[in-house]
Amino acid sequence: MTSSLSAETCGRISAPIRGSSSLQGSSVGENCALMTKTLDLACTSGQEPCARMSLRFLPMSKLQRRINIVAVTLPFLAFIAALFVLWNSAIGWTDLAIMAVMYFVSAFGITIGYHRLLTHRAFQTYKPVEYALAAAGSLAVQGPVIDWVADHRKHHAHTDEEGDPHSPHVGHGSGLRGLWHAHVGWLLSDQGQASARRYAPELLEDRGMRLISRRFPLLVLLSLAIPAAAGWALSGGSVAGAATGLLWGGLVRIFFVHHVTWSVNSVCHFLGTRRFETEDQSTNVAWLSLLSFGESWHHNHHAFPRSASHGLRRWERALDPSAYLIKAMEKLGLARNVVRISPERQSAKLQHDLASRAAVVDQL
Repeated sequence: MTSSLSAETCGRISAPIRGSSSLQGSSVGENCALMTKTLDLACTSGQEPCARMSLRFLPMSKLQRRINIVAVTLPFLAFIAALFVLWNSAIGWTDLAIMAVMYFVSAFGITIGYHRLLTHRAFQTYKPVEYALAAAGSLAVQGPVIDWVADHRKHHAHTDEEGDPHSPHVGHGSGLRGLWHAHVGWLLSDQGQASARRYAPELLEDRGMRLISRRFPLLVLLSLAIPAAAGWALSGGSVAGAATGLLWGGLVRIFFVHHVTWSVNSVCHFLGTRRFETEDQSTNVAWLSLLSFGESWHHNHHAFPRSASHGLRRWERALDPSAYLIKAMEKLGLARNVVRISPERQSAKLQHDLASRAAVVDQL
């Protein structure tokens, strides 16, 4: 029995292995061999690509579903409560500062840590930095790091087709029901159910990552305790200061980070602009770029999954804060082997896309 992936499937997967900077510039065949080894696929040549790479999810337990319901609804209720607090002007600059700091730490933990580093290996760094970024991403309360990475790699393997955990176009229609599923609904059925052994094997082998994943509940508590403690300290030991710090820097901040991230899953596969030919319905959504720290250049990302910068054109890069932070880390010696997509490579893909469209027209 042999393992084989079609070029079509390989081009859509971004499952890295150790030392994955070697993938940069490799041929599709070379990448395919590495990806096949990494995903530990048991396939035979001539089959439907790797038996669709285990499309079915394990059923979510009732306990997991209830936990996710709380994780989704509690920040939302806190946001509603915060609107009443804000109406009565019960918010100060201290609360806003705490919320901003926690937003930056947890959102960059997702965009740079969970996503560009650990999922796609867009750059390499030292283990302590990897662990720090994984812990920071955990403060966003979007699930344990290994589960998040496995889900996202499965999304790239089956984007907008059967097996995608959060597509607005598969199994739920392309209308509002599909949009709802991609934004929130999948959290109550498919989140955290992708096989980590298949989609994130190198993280499972990493003792530090396993520890951070297991300690996710503790990191959730820290995500709430840190802003509460900061509010208490900055208000001179006031209980009210701790309460508003918890509200704004904890729950409301989690609400914003949640829905910005989930908008990339939903909105950025539903409306926006496209530049390249990709076998999915990903889009770029410029108005979401700053809030998402560059993640909403999502169509660019699906065209070049391993790029450290999701903004590819100059004005797009200006609206990709995550890329700027990776560049700063590189200058400080904290990031190396940063994957960049040259203008020439972008032009080559555009020309290839144009030729492919012309060939299709000729066949008609």
